[in-house]
Amino acid sequence: MRTVALTLAAMALPLQLLAANVAPLTHPPGAKASPKTSVLKAGAAILQTDNPLEPINIYLNGLHAMKNDPSHQMVAHHFCSQVNEDFAQCVLFDGNTRDANLNGIEYIISEKLFNQLPAGERQYWHPHNYEILSGQLVAPGLPDVAEKALMKGKINSYGKTWQVWKTGVPNMNGDPLPYGDPELAWSFNRDGEAAPGLIEGRDRAISIDSGQTRSKRADLVPLARPQSGVDLLHGKFPRPTRPIPGVTDLGRGTGNQNSTAMENGQPARVPR
Repeated sequence: MRTVALTLAAMALPLQLLAANVAPLTHPPGAKASPKTSVLKAGAAILQTDNPLEPINIYLNGLHAMKNDPSHQMVAHHFCSQVNEDFAQCVLFDGNTRDANLNGIEYIISEKLFNQLPAGERQYWHPHNYEILSGQLVAPGLPDVAEKALMKGKINSYGKTWQVWKTGVPNMNGDPLPYGDPELAWSFNRDGEAAPGLIEGRDRAISIDSGQTRSKRADLVPLARPQSGVDLLHGKFPRPTRPIPGVTDLGRGTGNQNSTAMENGQPARVPR
């Protein structure tokens, strides 16, 4: 009960107080808001409801690679609402300041809900165990005990993420506006898959240490079960990669045809 109380208390704090500010790299073109627009915006804030945004009170920070283009990688600032015990929904931004750009969405489901999905739907959902056990997925600003409880609740979960705007990362310019089709994002599942400097840069920006976080989560490894999609991008990165304890593909060693196809780099085609 103490852990739950601490978690709820931390989540009640304003999100901007929970982490170092990370400003966006991309600023869309357009004229400064006119006085008329400013007045309309102020009036809407008073007269209209923003209730769908009220429950968004969990800030997560993680890393994504695009499923059909693993070289396209990014830091994702997740602002989430835990709808119920098995389902959360998040809006993704390229920073955590007021001028950040909304560049994606993610839905998070429990292992129980994933197992109820039609077989054809599962190809869209990436596994989360590596993100959690590696220390890559963090809840910046939460006390350690609250963050640990939050991540323990996400072990064996899955996410479906659509990135709708390439807003850039350090050393790579973004598009000035949302161009092209949405892209399905995937999780990293081995050490070495993230581009050099991506994790280190993210850690410096939000003042964390992923290595220390990984060590603190070592006791979560026994809770991790094999997951679908762990091996999906194996061999798609230019650097040597290494598995970590607790992160195993559901079909590995079972003779499952879908797993064999994924290991051979032949995943089912998905929309970009």
